[in-house]
Amino acid sequence: MLRQFKGYRMYSYILELRALLEQELALDAQRTGIFGHSMGGHGALVLALRNPELFRSVSAFAPIAAPSQCPWGKKAFTGYLGSDAASWQQYDASALMRGLQGQPVLFPKSILIDQGLADKFLPEQLYPDVFEAACRDAGQPLQLRRHAGYDHGYYFIASFMEEHVRFHAQNLRAA
Repeated sequence: MLRQFKGYRMYSYILELRALLEQELALDAQRTGIFGHSMGGHGALVLALRNPELFRSVSAFAPIAAPSQCPWGKKAFTGYLGSDAASWQQYDASALMRGLQGQPVLFPKSILIDQGLADKFLPEQLYPDVFEAACRDAGQPLQLRRHAGYDHGYYFIASFMEEHVRFHAQNLRAA
């Protein structure tokens, strides 16, 4: 499946890490959340959408929300998955969400995304509006919070990290 970069398996690595943590620590497997930033934020969305039985809560900071439509995503997907754009859809959060139209809502308490409006990647790479539209069409609650003056970096994440932790704690208590 992975053509050029056979050693890159972040999707399966995260699932294997989750299983190892569940096995080694006293974790409640029914109360697991996931979040990430940028490419990792996209990964968190994809993992949660493809594995809702494993992740009960999901959030992201400035995720690459529609990688099959942006320059970075097209280059990465071609390198990792080949040139067949149809095969990319299973790794595109917006495409996955569009595929959920007419199905039960996966995250009834909402998905949380924070996006800085001064983020230099926003106009050409991130496309949170595409994910927002896909959520709306699928009936999936989404809190897409846009923050003036924030870019893609550390201070953006640090400014809102506590709110993401609280978001997950609230969702996981209800699980």
